[in-house]
Amino acid sequence: MSHPNRVLVVGGGVTGGVLSLALHQQGVEVVLVDLRESLGGVGHGITLQGNALKAFRSVGIYDKLAERGFAFSHLRMRTADGHVIAEIPTPPMGGPDLPGTMGALRGDLADVLAEEVVAAGVDVRLGTTITAIDDHGDSVTATLSDGTTETVDLLVGADGIRSKVREMIGIETQPHPVGMGIWRTIAKRPAELDCSELYYGGPKYKAGYTPISEDLCYAFLLEENLDRSMVGEGPRGAELKERGQGYGGTWGAIRDSLSDDAVVNYQWIEAICVESPWYRGRSIIIGDAAHACPPLIAQGAAMCAEDAVILAEMLTSGDKVEDVLPAFMERRFPRVKMVLDNSLTLAEWEIHPETEGADPGRIMGQTLHALVSPA
Repeated sequence: MSHPNRVLVVGGGVTGGVLSLALHQQGVEVVLVDLRESLGGVGHGITLQGNALKAFRSVGIYDKLAERGFAFSHLRMRTADGHVIAEIPTPPMGGPDLPGTMGALRGDLADVLAEEVVAAGVDVRLGTTITAIDDHGDSVTATLSDGTTETVDLLVGADGIRSKVREMIGIETQPHPVGMGIWRTIAKRPAELDCSELYYGGPKYKAGYTPISEDLCYAFLLEENLDRSMVGEGPRGAELKERGQGYGGTWGAIRDSLSDDAVVNYQWIEAICVESPWYRGRSIIIGDAAHACPPLIAQGAAMCAEDAVILAEMLTSGDKVEDVLPAFMERRFPRVKMVLDNSLTLAEWEIHPETEGADPGRIMGQTLHALVSPA
């Protein structure tokens, strides 16, 4: 067999959803399992760069997402009191006919992707995961949590930074804290808010926001890792307003507009980079399961979506699966490692802004310009 006829995808987020669509569109039978009871989304905002939009367009979900999101083509950096430091044009990472950047609700992205996966006829098994993997050399049998088994040509772990598949195939690499935590919330978009903006030099590591629709924006605040008991989501607007004091301009206005019971999420930022092969036999991990980066350059979803589109392209090229898996990692690893390393350097600089040579704008610009080259 020169290409897979049947693939099991574990995880129905951005990576697994895009991969399922891309493979199905090339005639591959896909079984998609996800522990959740629904593939639809909830959550805060997300910043999508042009290379993510290119991947979404390739599987047919870009137009629907664009109807809901907010497109723009530059990034503005400000001092804590709101004065402009620099404005950086976003390079055309998705090509000249796509926006440089788009803000969106995570829930909208998840909903659009889920609708297309279901409409395409992908075999979706919700409330289900895998409990065992038996590799036969030219195929793999997965035992599912409902007691059934699936024998497929390839098993793909697209199950995120805490991947169960990664552990099951014997990869021991674990995620690690970066040293900063992030507060996130959704607020009304002020009329003047026309792009992502970042505020430096204040009492915390950084504050910022991104427009995600005509009416809404996604605001965030980065600071040190607080106690683990602080992690989670709830009616914590008053808490964010208190912790976000010391910033002016539009960010200060957004902060002050929050109700005390606004829904706010706080998480530690973590990262992982699996440098050993991402595959074992006929199983492979991709996306955040293999390489999750801090969200400081807004490339997390883009790297996941690129993985999915490229893996589908290579699997259906006519080459043997056993040749595709190492070739896929060889093609992807330098690009995702560059993004991850630069994101970690940026995190270090934002934690320690006194570091000699620290220049967040420069490393962000260099990274985004490097990503103009096709994946």
